[in-house]
Amino acid sequence: MINIKRLASSDSDFDTQLAKLTAWEGVSDAEVNQRVHDIVHSVRANGDQALIEFTNRFDRLNLTDSSQLEVSKEELKAALDGLPEKERVALQTAADRVRSYHEKQLQTSWDYTETDGTVLGQKVTPMDKVGLYVPGGKASYPSSVLMNAMPAKVAGVQELIMVVPTPDDEINPLVLAAAEVAGVDRVFRLGGAQAVAALAYGTESVPKVDKIVGPGNIYVATAKRMVFGTVGIDMIAGPSEILVVCDGQTDPDWIAMDLFSQAEHDEDAQSILIATSEEYLSQVQASIEKLLPTMERQEIIRTSLVERGAFVLVTDLDDACDVVNKIAPEHLELSVEDPEALLPKIRHAGAIFMGRYTAEALGDYCAGPNHVLPTSGTARFSSPLGVYDFQKKSSIIHFSADGASEMGKVASVLARGESLTAHARSAEYRIKD
Repeated sequence: MINIKRLASSDSDFDTQLAKLTAWEGVSDAEVNQRVHDIVHSVRANGDQALIEFTNRFDRLNLTDSSQLEVSKEELKAALDGLPEKERVALQTAADRVRSYHEKQLQTSWDYTETDGTVLGQKVTPMDKVGLYVPGGKASYPSSVLMNAMPAKVAGVQELIMVVPTPDDEINPLVLAAAEVAGVDRVFRLGGAQAVAALAYGTESVPKVDKIVGPGNIYVATAKRMVFGTVGIDMIAGPSEILVVCDGQTDPDWIAMDLFSQAEHDEDAQSILIATSEEYLSQVQASIEKLLPTMERQEIIRTSLVERGAFVLVTDLDDACDVVNKIAPEHLELSVEDPEALLPKIRHAGAIFMGRYTAEALGDYCAGPNHVLPTSGTARFSSPLGVYDFQKKSSIIHFSADGASEMGKVASVLARGESLTAHARSAEYRIKD
């Protein structure tokens, strides 16, 4: 029997139970912080020499020269050319869909002219260089390459630098192939805090970038937090999450597998089902018991479901939406007859999967929208990764003589009210007699 926690929204202490269930402390401990600090400081001080040392130590390689850190363009092309036709077509199809979706997000410069000839506007400019961190080894994700690289390229980023660890000199060819499909400019065999430091500060071989994006372990997350300010970062992500709202009419096997789809990531992943029927929750429980033995990662799924999973009984679908907004999930499935009716009531969710046929797994690979999403309740104030994350905005202000004269009077009053005389006089010089 898999003992999944059961909560009911009608319980007097429901909010307390829910907060305890969804709480996630991703803060690094003192030991991790110190180790990351030492690695970052070493890379900043010693450049490629430190990168070779850490890569040989942590990834069990035997690099002797910094030129060995970079993956050649020929290797990337060979990885793509060497894929079986089925995988190559799937990768290209996913890339095309991700690109097409993100092209809709592209923002352009704009301006308007006031009656006195003053021009105001905004200049939109892509970043020069962006670093992409990709987890490596056998458990690597080409989908993450597409989701992080494609919006950057659509935005017009001039140079995209990818780092990926190759422990024991192993790497999934799909990762290199995805880099080639996505138009990544340079790839380095680097991982961990040392890779983040190299991107943030630059070395003899690795260019310094303006922003670092992409998922990683606690050392990567700690390093990203540490270098933030020197460079931009996308987010500090927690474990994967899925929240399913079901009206009791979807095949319980489908729902069980949807819950598995996030639970199989790791033991800390969170899968929650909200339903209006105790009987239906029991049906899904039965499906979980039946299907779990068929899963390759069944022990990880079991631990995730027992430690962080839950079934939540609600009074109706309006009540379900209230619970959704309290959780602010990364992935939300509305597995109901009329998802459009619920959509206006959902305020906080990273991605919303509408209807019974829209499995969250489709969003991970090929739906088109980005799968880099806010976790741990941060959907209350954060958005999915997008083209806008790789564009900067500059305000454009061009006063005419008449406009400067009139607004100078306003600025003068406000500046003197703040006792900033130089501000006032600077504006007053432009006031016509």
